[in-house]
Amino acid sequence: MKKNSPSNLSGVLFFPITPFAANGDVNDAALAEHVQRGVAQGPGAVFAACGTGEFNALEVGEFETVVRVAVEATAGRVPVFAGCGGSLPQAKQFAAAAKRAGAQGLLLLPPYLVSCPPEGVANYVEQLAASTSLPLIVYQRNNAVFTPPTATRVARLPNVIGFKDGLGNLDAMQRIVLAVRSGIGNKPFQFFNGMPTAEMVQPAYRAIGVPLYSSAVFCFAPEIALGFYGALERNDTARVEALLQNFYAPLVELRNEVPGYAVSLVKAAVRLNGIAAGPVRAPLVEPTPKHLEQLERIIAAGRALAGPKSAAA
Repeated sequence: MKKNSPSNLSGVLFFPITPFAANGDVNDAALAEHVQRGVAQGPGAVFAACGTGEFNALEVGEFETVVRVAVEATAGRVPVFAGCGGSLPQAKQFAAAAKRAGAQGLLLLPPYLVSCPPEGVANYVEQLAASTSLPLIVYQRNNAVFTPPTATRVARLPNVIGFKDGLGNLDAMQRIVLAVRSGIGNKPFQFFNGMPTAEMVQPAYRAIGVPLYSSAVFCFAPEIALGFYGALERNDTARVEALLQNFYAPLVELRNEVPGYAVSLVKAAVRLNGIAAGPVRAPLVEPTPKHLEQLERIIAAGRALAGPKSAAA
C-alpha cells in the first residue's frame, strides 16, 4: 500500500544518485538496485534525477530512462518525483518526459545561469506549470529567489503543491511560510528544507513550520538518516545533538573541501555499499583517496550513534 500521496508527504525523502556504467551510459541495473534498496527502508518518497541524481548532467533521453527505472523499482510503494529545470523550453521537455516515464510529480529546479528578478522566476513557474498536469514542488535556491508575494502567487497555481528552500535565510523563509499560508486558504501545501545536508539545519526549519527535508544521507546510510529523523520526532535532543556533532558536522566540513562534493561524496558512499554507481560526470570531480578515508570514518561514527530506526520506518 502506498505510504504517501504526492500532495501529502511525510518521513525521510530519498534522493537517489544516478549510476553510470564504464562506457558512460546510465547503468539501469545499478539504479534499480539502488532504488529498491532505498525504498525497502521506508522513505516517504523518491526524488529521481534531481540534484543528487546529477540532473544537470543528463540529456532528456537519459533523464526519461532514469525516471522510468525509478518508477518501476519503486513499484507504487511511494510517490516518485522527477527533477525538472533549465531553460523554459528544456524544462517543458523534461516535464513531458517525466510524465511519460510515470512520475507522479516534479521538483522544479532553478533556471540555468541567468540573473532574474522574483517576478521573472514566478513567470517561469507559471509557464512551466501551464505546460504539465503533474504536481510541482518549486525549489528556491541560487538564482531562483522568491519574495512572499511571488511565492504566494505561484503557490496559488492549481498544480503547485509545495515550496522547497535551499537558501537558508530563515527570516525570509518564515515570512514566505506565513504569507503562503494566509494567501492560499485551505489548499493542501507543504514546505521543504532543501539545504545541502539538510539535517544540519532541520531543527531550525522545524521551528518555523518546515517539517520536511531532503536527505542525501539516506542514499548511503538510511539507518543514520532514519535514526536522526526518529530522534527529531521523539524530541530526543541528546541523540540529535550527538549525530549532528559526530556525523553531520564532520560530513559538512568534508563536503566543503571541494565544490561539488555534495554529490561526489554521496556517490562514493553509495559505491562503498556495493552499488556499481560509477563516477560522477564532469564538471564534478571524484573524492581524493584521503577524503574517501575520512568519509569512511565519518560514516562509521554515524552508524555507531544511529541506533534503531524506530520512529521512522
